[in-house]
Amino acid sequence: MIRRCDQRDFEAIWEIVNDGARAYKGIIPADRWTEPYMSRDQLHHEIDDGVVFWGYEENGALDGVMGIQPVQDVTLIRHAYVRGSAQNRGIGTQLLAHLRKLTQGPVLIGTWAAAVWAIRFYEKHGFQLVTPGQKDRLLKRYWTVPERQIETSVVLADATWRKLAADWGP
Repeated sequence: MIRRCDQRDFEAIWEIVNDGARAYKGIIPADRWTEPYMSRDQLHHEIDDGVVFWGYEENGALDGVMGIQPVQDVTLIRHAYVRGSAQNRGIGTQLLAHLRKLTQGPVLIGTWAAAVWAIRFYEKHGFQLVTPGQKDRLLKRYWTVPERQIETSVVLADATWRKLAADWGP
């Protein structure tokens, strides 16, 4: 079952993010890895900044989470993680499909450039990489991330954004 998470789910969200993020260790630049990957303070900040988490629950426990955040004229998919023990069961696909039903405008997703599996996952679901120039401008406009993260990330866009992309240039 997919449901909106609330304050009671905070610890479970934090655990899932950090458990699922272990897949990035040794893949993303070492200077971007922290232990834990996301602190409780960072998670509080993300929620306070408008990220709403949805969770996949089975047998009374959350196994995956994915955030959605409206920012200006787009919607961002944020912090998509599945517990390591629950991966490869379609949980991410179900969460992404659910969140896309909640949006009407363009949807953007940022991820690490070295996370090839994540990029392929989103491409499988209709998202396409934007150009490097567009990526830099999008990350600066819609995300609050350090320059080093901009250098080592990619942005994927849905078909709705791509129809509007002419204004963003190469």
